[in-house]
Amino acid sequence: MTAATHSTLFPRVPDSADAVLEGLDPEQRAVATALHGPVCVLAGAGTGKTRAITHRIAYGVRAGILQPSSVLAVTFTNRAAGEMRGRLRQLGAVGVQARTFHSAALRQLQYFWPKAVGGPLPRLVDRKIQLVADAAAACRIRLDRGELRDVTAEIEWSKVTQTVPADYTAATAKAGRETPRDPAEIAQLYAAYEDLKRERSVIDFEDVLLLTVAVLQDRHDIAEQVRAQYQHFVVDEYQDVSPLQQRLLELWLGDRENLCVVGDASQTIYSFTGATPDHLLDFRVRHPGATVVKLVRDYRSTPQVVRLANGLLAQAKGRAADHRLELVSQRPAGPEPVFTEYTDEPAEAEGAARRIRELIGSGVPASEIAVLFRTNSQSETYEQALADAGVPYQLRGAERFFDRPEVRNAITALRAAARFGGNDALLDDAPDLPSQVRAVLSGKGWTPQPPAGSGAVRESWESLAALVHLAQDFAAPNAGATLADLVVELDERAGAQHAPTVQGVTLASLHAAKGLEWDVVFLVGVAEGMMPITYAKTDEQIEEERRLLYVGVTRAREHLHLSWALARSPGGRANRRPSRFLTGLRPGSQAVAARAGAAGAGAVERGSWTAAATAVPEQAPRRRQRTPARCRVCGRTLTDGGEMKLMRCEDCPSDMDEGLYERLREWRGEQARRSGQPAFCVFTDKTLIAIAEAVPDDEHELARIPGVGMRKLRRYGADVLALCAGRDPAEGQDQD
Repeated sequence: MTAATHSTLFPRVPDSADAVLEGLDPEQRAVATALHGPVCVLAGAGTGKTRAITHRIAYGVRAGILQPSSVLAVTFTNRAAGEMRGRLRQLGAVGVQARTFHSAALRQLQYFWPKAVGGPLPRLVDRKIQLVADAAAACRIRLDRGELRDVTAEIEWSKVTQTVPADYTAATAKAGRETPRDPAEIAQLYAAYEDLKRERSVIDFEDVLLLTVAVLQDRHDIAEQVRAQYQHFVVDEYQDVSPLQQRLLELWLGDRENLCVVGDASQTIYSFTGATPDHLLDFRVRHPGATVVKLVRDYRSTPQVVRLANGLLAQAKGRAADHRLELVSQRPAGPEPVFTEYTDEPAEAEGAARRIRELIGSGVPASEIAVLFRTNSQSETYEQALADAGVPYQLRGAERFFDRPEVRNAITALRAAARFGGNDALLDDAPDLPSQVRAVLSGKGWTPQPPAGSGAVRESWESLAALVHLAQDFAAPNAGATLADLVVELDERAGAQHAPTVQGVTLASLHAAKGLEWDVVFLVGVAEGMMPITYAKTDEQIEEERRLLYVGVTRAREHLHLSWALARSPGGRANRRPSRFLTGLRPGSQAVAARAGAAGAGAVERGSWTAAATAVPEQAPRRRQRTPARCRVCGRTLTDGGEMKLMRCEDCPSDMDEGLYERLREWRGEQARRSGQPAFCVFTDKTLIAIAEAVPDDEHELARIPGVGMRKLRRYGADVLALCAGRDPAEGQDQD
């Protein structure tokens, strides 16, 4: 997993301003040399927009045209800001501020608050959901956990669109926004939430921007002081700017026009948070003399992936579609995208896991593979399938890299070695930085070869291995780099949450995948009801779902797999169909004429096709059955995955052999310890209960229990059947 450009992490610092321009294509060079007046860069996916704008800043600084301290570059995530700072440093542009909107605003607010308001800045709350819960209690309104999240999101939307509680009902009606509860009720909760914040002297994330805007609007002396400091602005991902962020940007600018914005209307996927591409699309209206540069040379993806991406947008409608960019791949030809239909969701997950295991076996690094889905709730099925296949994975959006205990301990050890390394015999035979890091981390669990399995031990090793690789990349352009230099780099990355690559398949939602790329991407659940999502009703919402799929497609460099399932669960009704967005793009579907004047018309090439019968060869007969799963006790139709594993309702009486269940648990624990895997990777608790209830006599009966696939049957079948027969597993193996 890397950021959206695939280049050396620590290149050599250019020795002159002209050297900064070397290697840029004509359009990127045009961006880099356009240093005066308003500049609008329309940059398609994979076209090197971050490269273009960082080289623009660096060229201006190295040529003496821009003062580093006068430049403020803003983006939307700490990771993106950290990456931008790192690139600028390697280009010799030290001292440029690269921050998120919130980080830049908070810094200014903390500095000017005593002067503008007096006293210390109120405390910033990390999570507002508890405040929302307290507001609901004050209003005597009951909210469950899901409703709490929904109401919190509505409050956030209101604030970034500068909507006060009294105007909420009218604003949602005007925006055509579907609300999770009655708008008047949400307005009441919103007002109570604001009252609670004032009573407790706290502010939230959105208040940082609102208060900064208020200070700059009310205090012209402070606004002029900020404008004297920052004279040149660069805004990345400009299509995601909210009205509140746009207002702050205008206050920073004043009446000046030294502004460069970069964006792609076809990648607008956060409108539910208040983001709108209108500011990007109207840029030339607000700045008639703007320089406009279009980046369409795609350096990320193969022509086959690019054709599919262009085909998706060729069918799009609306204002963003009118300004879409037709990408032109700069890479050699690769394999066609693969479209696969499965009988049900578990079969889809197992099919993806099996293919991923084959790719890793052929030499593809696990870190260069991603499984992307529409909602986070889809993750669990793929976690289980990958664990069953023995494939390591990481959840994007789970525990942050620099918060992991093994990483904190490793950095502490590296800091100590940097301070006292001269007296450490461990470093006597380590002549350079990479060997010193390997020596230090060898005492923390790193080994040249990874441990077996995919459990906690493997995950810890992967974290340490990522630090080892980072040290190698860091030292490559500078043979004299020291441990102290690396510790400084790690501290900066930790502050920005700019984590190094971890060796594991990435599981992520499509929204979380924005700005990232992989060699291999599996887009799963591409079916009606999920893509587009069921609650997308209006034309605008449908088009945003199309753009979300476009973002997913353009994450792939070479291999792209798209799949869907006909039923949710084994034995369920096969009433699903592939996403409408794939019509005319997947083999066997009727072509859809591109819109009049659409870019890329007729540029869609048919992809490879596999059906469920070939995708799940071993288990296809079992998964094809259409009879519903029924409780073996009361006969009720089962829909819950856990109940289907037990083949009974959760609250129906169990005839489980408790002694056998305990023996199975002890055996599972021993197997997990031997392989270094979590216990559930051997068998889940539900599967053990099902085995203890069925007490199978042979492999055929054991294989019929949900959760016991062919791979686990071959690996553990003899042991389990021995335990069911009252024998020690070793005895069962001897008899075999």
